[in-house]
Amino acid sequence: MAFLQEIVVLGLLVLCMTAAVSSHSRHSRYTPPNVMRLTDAFSHVSIGQEYSTFFGGSNTKLLNNGSSANLALDKSSGSGLASRNKYYYGFFSAAIKLPSGLSPGVVVAFYLSNADNYPHNHDEIDIELLGHDMRNDWVLQTNVYANGSTGTGREEKFYLWFDPTEQHHHYSIIWNSHHIVFLVDNVPVREFAHSSSYPSVYPSKPMSLYATIWDGSQWATHGGKYPVNYKYAPFVVSFAEMEMTGCIFNQTALVTSCSKANPSSLDPVDGPEFVRLSNEQSVAMDWARRKLMFYSYCNDRSRFKAMPPECK
Repeated sequence: MAFLQEIVVLGLLVLCMTAAVSSHSRHSRYTPPNVMRLTDAFSHVSIGQEYSTFFGGSNTKLLNNGSSANLALDKSSGSGLASRNKYYYGFFSAAIKLPSGLSPGVVVAFYLSNADNYPHNHDEIDIELLGHDMRNDWVLQTNVYANGSTGTGREEKFYLWFDPTEQHHHYSIIWNSHHIVFLVDNVPVREFAHSSSYPSVYPSKPMSLYATIWDGSQWATHGGKYPVNYKYAPFVVSFAEMEMTGCIFNQTALVTSCSKANPSSLDPVDGPEFVRLSNEQSVAMDWARRKLMFYSYCNDRSRFKAMPPECK
């Protein structure tokens, strides 16, 4: 009997260890498809020249002559950068290395927004990286707001296929008159199409680009179950290889137009290669959504009693 009990206990220990390893090494289970490296097609910008401090200046440190920056979250404050220009469509990307260790409640965001100019009907396109507890990896949350409050958001959540704390990985956004595409290491994970059938849900006003780290204890980890534990602070995120290519909004111009008579194929605003995903990109996005997506607002009947029109 004692021998059988030992076998049972040993079996349970093995199962627990396997579950722990599998939960922390989810990223090792998948190899992404090969895709075109859009991040190699555009030039990097100087963070020191193209961004200004948004908040938490004492927790912001420019490095390598302004080509990269460390942003920190501690008990006193988070920190953030904002682009000096506003954009009306374009390609936006950053290589990000996330804080290591336990980070529940920590939110790292790379996003476009015009909430400063349109507080009651703002647009926003979000890449948010949500910190983890002992049982879960970092989570990628994408979101789109148009002409409304945060209650109009359209979230989708994904696991990553790599450890985002070990080295920099690219997180990118395509935004033009055709669609919004979210990409991770150049792999599209989500496409949000622009349709004349539901124009009000598509971001259409000029936006600034932001890079931030902040305390999302109230909602970020399991609905706020696990707040930030400042025993592990400071939480430091590294931003590098920032790219901003597109239509810069000119506030003095009567009409905003960046259309070109003969745009190159790699023009993210008007280029034909940015009108729709290539076959290669579509296959890669299907892979990411089948393997890694675990939440979509389209399937959330508790929040949307009627299916949003773009989901049908």
